[in-house]
Amino acid sequence: MNSTQNTPNIVFIFTDDLGYGDLSCYGATKVKTPNIDRIAAQGRMFTDAHSASAVCTPSRYALLTGEYPCRKADLWGPVMLKNPLVVDTKRLTLGQMMKNAGYATACIGKWHLGFGDTEPTDWNTPLKPGPLELGFDYFFGIPVVSSHPPFVYVENHNVVGYDPDDPFVYGETAETQTFQEKMGLDWIGGAKKSHELYDDRMLGTTIANRAVEWLREQKDNPFFLYLPTPHIHHPFTPAERFVGTSECGRYGDAIHELDWMVGEVMNTLEEMRVADNTLLIFTSDNGGMLNQGGQDAWRAGHHMNGDLFGFKFDAWEGGHRIPFIARWPGKIEPGTRSDELISIIDMLASFASVTGQDLPEGAGPDSIDVQEALCGEPQAPLRENLVLAPFSSTHLGIRSGDWMYIPAQGGGGFAAEKLGEHAFGGPAATMFTGRPNSDIENGKLKEHAPPAQLYNLKNDPYQTTNLHDRLPEKVEELQMLLAEETA
Repeated sequence: MNSTQNTPNIVFIFTDDLGYGDLSCYGATKVKTPNIDRIAAQGRMFTDAHSASAVCTPSRYALLTGEYPCRKADLWGPVMLKNPLVVDTKRLTLGQMMKNAGYATACIGKWHLGFGDTEPTDWNTPLKPGPLELGFDYFFGIPVVSSHPPFVYVENHNVVGYDPDDPFVYGETAETQTFQEKMGLDWIGGAKKSHELYDDRMLGTTIANRAVEWLREQKDNPFFLYLPTPHIHHPFTPAERFVGTSECGRYGDAIHELDWMVGEVMNTLEEMRVADNTLLIFTSDNGGMLNQGGQDAWRAGHHMNGDLFGFKFDAWEGGHRIPFIARWPGKIEPGTRSDELISIIDMLASFASVTGQDLPEGAGPDSIDVQEALCGEPQAPLRENLVLAPFSSTHLGIRSGDWMYIPAQGGGGFAAEKLGEHAFGGPAATMFTGRPNSDIENGKLKEHAPPAQLYNLKNDPYQTTNLHDRLPEKVEELQMLLAEETA
């Protein structure tokens, strides 16, 4: 590494479905996360950080582009195996911006933003455009998500191990598929050799090893590693050495493997003697999910979103308030906390500031430079307002100061009616969790519940009391503000 380097290396670890209460440094007691806790001890924890969406794909879109995903038509849910790339290759992305600054760039882990420019995606041809067309010099990882086909690795533009004599075929099931929850999806199989190279139990180890290998190759230039982990998205299949190590089942075991992956990256930075000149950020794409593994963890006393109300997909706080920890020796005071309102959408402007760049006109329209919150103590809020997208477009909400406004009833996420379904949520989930809300009784919305929701998060951080009918002027003010912010 060049000792005269003036700008820091940046490692951005972007976890999947990790909730606000999933780390011991954020209060979890049934899991142990010593490596992630070490980042917090050596850096700064944020208590009011948010994803831009409570859903994985739009959250990643917001991170890379600095644009609210609601501005892109129909980007509310996750893209799947048939969807083309959802990011315009002409748009400035985090990867391209860092590359413009002379950084070596890599994305290693879960992509989940689509491949190619036709629908359905043809997995038998080079997967282009993709991460490399958005500024990353190197990509290795899984194309969609660990619970969704195709169960393969992709390296740069190609499926690893692809054999043209054994093509992928829509409607077939991979012989090596270990996760059989089909959910009515159109599976893609064939390509036996490619599928055989993918092993659920080795996913974390493979991703961590590739990240470490890439880091060790970076000797002459500053580097930017975007590490979107598949963890801790279901099906919760960590390597055998992690099975049974937590006190809350396979959900907690997956957290333990994630912590090990983070430790491998941290140890490598130290071995390379670049840790002191590296901005390391650890965060999540959305809140924790109350699926089957999450339900088992909850019964064992582990609450993935702490005491927050709601879960992944929701407009409620549990859907989008996330752990966010930053370490930058000499710049960020160790062992500190911040209650500054920030979002992952702010990374584009912030990394531009860190690397001494000015964003061109039109780039990152919703991104705000929060470097002062990372490294200092802002005298006034850097971000006054934040638009927050759940799964349902009807529930697009806005945070303004201490206030959160949701323009509809319920959470706007999955609303399964019974325990045991893929994602348990909505009013019915309160029967399982015991979390109170003034609009809900016996797991159902009250007959005369207000048509929308207003919460004061300073006085009521767990959203127990909807103030909509009590403060009509505040409701009207936030309705207008939401319209202005998304115009």
